[in-house]
Amino acid sequence: MPELPEVETVKNELSPYVIGRRITGVTLLWEGMVRQPFLAEFRSHTIGQKITGISRHGKYLFLSLSSGDLLNIHLKMTGSLIIGQESAEPPSYTRAIIHLDNDTNIFFRDPRKFGIMRLVKDKNSIVGKLGPEPLGADFTPQLLGRLLGKRTAPIKALLCDQNLIAGIGNMYADEALFAAKIHPLRPGNSLSPEEIKRLHSAIRRVLRAGISKKGASTNTYFRPDGTRGTAHDEFKVAHARGKSCPVCGTPIERIAVRHRGTYFCPKCQPAL
Repeated sequence: MPELPEVETVKNELSPYVIGRRITGVTLLWEGMVRQPFLAEFRSHTIGQKITGISRHGKYLFLSLSSGDLLNIHLKMTGSLIIGQESAEPPSYTRAIIHLDNDTNIFFRDPRKFGIMRLVKDKNSIVGKLGPEPLGADFTPQLLGRLLGKRTAPIKALLCDQNLIAGIGNMYADEALFAAKIHPLRPGNSLSPEEIKRLHSAIRRVLRAGISKKGASTNTYFRPDGTRGTAHDEFKVAHARGKSCPVCGTPIERIAVRHRGTYFCPKCQPAL
């Protein structure tokens, strides 16, 4: 699933192609992608509008329109936004096409049809209940400690809870816990102040590394130019069951934590 680094990469790389462009049409190859409002209203309120900005919050992408509305795009599990010429053949599994006034298309590719497009007036109607941005200035070790302080759920599940912290998913949670030497089943409230500092630093470090490598293409994620990100090449434990830990050589293990596949090193991340 595209997580914060993948969506941030999409935002950064889509920006020069779309800001200042006018939407001339919307082709829906799968109408179920539009969740709000009804299709006719969605089209009439997007076609003719200029894209004035693009932003990300958590795993959500927002295109600001000249009308004041926001086009919200959620890539969900398998979505990608691919830039191409109007004359180009749509990539396989394209579910929607946003046509721009410079003969450019945004192809919304989504093999599993989980992706969503919504037109909203207030961003908070989508992200109002999300937790803080882990790369934001207000995300401090002290804040992380308060978020975890009374929670007994496994730390892996807590890191993936979007209402607690926005943007972290399976891959980067596994990488952050490995870097912080914390077992994924540890209760959130069992972490010491030193462990919280290590985890805070690890979260920000692995997310920034993921952005610098343009996201992780472990499965279906593509950058807007159609190429793959390379962040997964730097992963230490995520998706690495059976491989050797790069620190101690112990085989990486996989367990389920709240129905999420979770990878860790049993020696570097001991259960206490």
